[in-house]
Amino acid sequence: MRIEILGTGCPKCNLLEATAKAAADKFGIRYEIDHVKDINEFMKRGVMFTPALAVNGKVIVAGKVPREAEISEILNRLASDSG
Repeated sequence: MRIEILGTGCPKCNLLEATAKAAADKFGIRYEIDHVKDINEFMKRGVMFTPALAVNGKVIVAGKVPREAEISEILNRLASDSG
């Protein structure tokens, strides 16, 4: 699973990255994580508000930092869907 954090590196963006890592680690989900800081890339993906969470190239959440439980639910559902 590829997890991307789209954000400039602000405290909320860093919090989203840490929360996503914690959620994936808690459930033993294998993942790669990348912090995308290029504003042009945000625009290409239609992200108007950061931070944003993308999984396998699809933006899942933008403009907020979801709770760890919400991210866990999202990651578990996507991991189940992919086999």
